[in-house]
Amino acid sequence: MITLNWWALAPALIPAAGLILVLVLDALLPGRRRLPLAVGVLALLGAAASAVPGAIGSADTPARTLCLPASSGTGATGGECFWQAGPLSSTLQLSLLLATLAALLMMRDTRGPAAPEATSRGSETAIDVTLLLGSAAGGVAVAAAHDLGTWLVALELATLPVIALVARRGTRRAGHGSLSLLVTSLLSFALLVVGVALWLVATGDPTWSGAAVATAWADPARRAVLLVAVLALLAGIGFKLSAVPFHAWTPPAFAGAPLPVTALLAAASKIAAVAALVAMLTPFVGLAASGTHPHVLAFALGTLAVASMLVGTVVALRAGDIVRLLAWSTIAQGGWVLLPLIGLSTAGLRACAGYVMTYAAASLLAFAALSAVRRTASGEPGAVRELAAYRGLARSDPHVGGPLLLAMVTFAGLPPGILGLATKVVALASVIGAGLWPLAVVAVIAVVLGIAAYLRVVAVLLADPEPARAGRVVLAGGGTLWVLAAGTALLVVAGFVPQVLYGLT
Repeated sequence: MITLNWWALAPALIPAAGLILVLVLDALLPGRRRLPLAVGVLALLGAAASAVPGAIGSADTPARTLCLPASSGTGATGGECFWQAGPLSSTLQLSLLLATLAALLMMRDTRGPAAPEATSRGSETAIDVTLLLGSAAGGVAVAAAHDLGTWLVALELATLPVIALVARRGTRRAGHGSLSLLVTSLLSFALLVVGVALWLVATGDPTWSGAAVATAWADPARRAVLLVAVLALLAGIGFKLSAVPFHAWTPPAFAGAPLPVTALLAAASKIAAVAALVAMLTPFVGLAASGTHPHVLAFALGTLAVASMLVGTVVALRAGDIVRLLAWSTIAQGGWVLLPLIGLSTAGLRACAGYVMTYAAASLLAFAALSAVRRTASGEPGAVRELAAYRGLARSDPHVGGPLLLAMVTFAGLPPGILGLATKVVALASVIGAGLWPLAVVAVIAVVLGIAAYLRVVAVLLADPEPARAGRVVLAGGGTLWVLAAGTALLVVAGFVPQVLYGLT
């Protein structure tokens, strides 16, 4: 009999239950715009609260459920649990849920007030909340899934609702962005299916089992199949992580989506991709520690990391549209996320998780600030995309320009963005600890180029605001202000006490 621990499943079940409740309430009480928003906020907060015990728990006693009896068979799956959430997985779940909550709060402000008779507006809100909760449930499941089937389905569940959210804007640019995202998602899914099938052929085990990987690695014939499987899986996840050369969808999707959805793509979707990557690479940590290091896998990760850091940073240097600049920044930061994984160590996994959480917080802060800037008081939020239009924003409107400035220096790793510097140092330490000095040198070069790219934005934000003030209006709604305040506090506090972040992972 399969053993069930419902509390361990709560971080995924609560958003799923909230999704169903939103649909039922919208059918019974159509047009109530605030009701779906309230249900969405409560579902995400409840799911986040249920992930906290796992995040602060012990790595030796992870939350397990969907466990088979030990006598269920003679294979590697006997006694296996298909759902395992230790501190690292639970922390990624918590971060993803909070990032989704921030996107939902920003989305609340972009809709504007709805009249009581505006049934279509309320139904649109219900659809948006449903899609957000579905994506959150998928991302949470990815972080804890220990079997290949759940991992694969959950990863696509985390992606497909976001494609719909991009397309729902209804503009030509949104159509282009959603189509780019859809095509790459389908190609990614095909690669992931091939990788999962080859993994099963090589290991004979439907789970991310370290013992099965070690057995397959010891057999030269099975090792070749396993390597092809891992490369296919890495390419599939590379699409979702915006790693070069799988990055082409990122600029059009960022430019076409509403800014709250862009924030979701930059933060929650990246955390889900990292969770998938950590699950896949964890079995290789024991293999590398035993002295049988899979150098081909390390080379593939290093190639993706270096290409992403350099290409993303160089193109960001020339970007005049601030949203596209952040899109190329996402690509560059994806390289930094991959960098500490090259050593295939537990410290590298923790450094990767810490980096993606820092990047997600800074991205949410940046897009929340952008969504508060409009051309007119009645214009579309975030319509001002030219970098020059943000001239002097940190001086004229410090409650919006200040958080945007903090996000930029965090990306660059400069004070007062101390957390960005700390995460870069930890990522480099993992590479140097593995003896990969050439990659560390390339990463330092990328840091220098990145400083130049982000200081362009900093210089604009700190310039004389008078020439640009006439062309913009700054209006931050309540939800956006909450995101700005919470994100700023998080980056400042964690910058001075980074042990808070890495202690969780």
